[in-house]
Amino acid sequence: MKRIATIALLLAGAALLAGCPKKPTIVEPPTAGSQVGGSSTSGSANGASTNGSPLGGDADASSRGGVGADGSGPNSRKIIYFDFDKSEIKPEFASIVTSAAQNLTSHPTLKLKLEGNTDERGTREYNIGLGERRAQAVRRALLLQGAAETQISTVSFGAERPAAEGDDEAAWAQNRRVELVYLP
Repeated sequence: MKRIATIALLLAGAALLAGCPKKPTIVEPPTAGSQVGGSSTSGSANGASTNGSPLGGDADASSRGGVGADGSGPNSRKIIYFDFDKSEIKPEFASIVTSAAQNLTSHPTLKLKLEGNTDERGTREYNIGLGERRAQAVRRALLLQGAAETQISTVSFGAERPAAEGDDEAAWAQNRRVELVYLP
């Protein structure tokens, strides 16, 4: 009986470890003098082009707050960056929170996932907690501006999904973030 239980546990562990492969996320921080929440002629604030998206400019995307049926569009993904070891939203990112809250309140069927991330410094447990505090800070700000609790979910990845590789402040600054991901 012990042998069967051990084999079952090993198989379950192997299934968990196999999981889905990670997709690399490349995020560029805002440059000095640029508007974080605004759009440019070449794409959205995070650098992703909306011209190639089948739903980026159609009526469906605009009727859903700039988010297409498949989760694409100019407002499909926004990023809020944080200072080292902090979970307070910096004033320069208030416009992103306001825009997301307006999208959620005017489109009650939209769902938003807040993905908390940290840089590599700190223990795994501490970074998971810090990523969660960052995601919860954004969640609270959205709720205060009228978004419904049922529209927002949070997840913390800690340092597991770095936006930039490196052991310098420039890379760490890109990794200290919460990504606002509209779900299809």
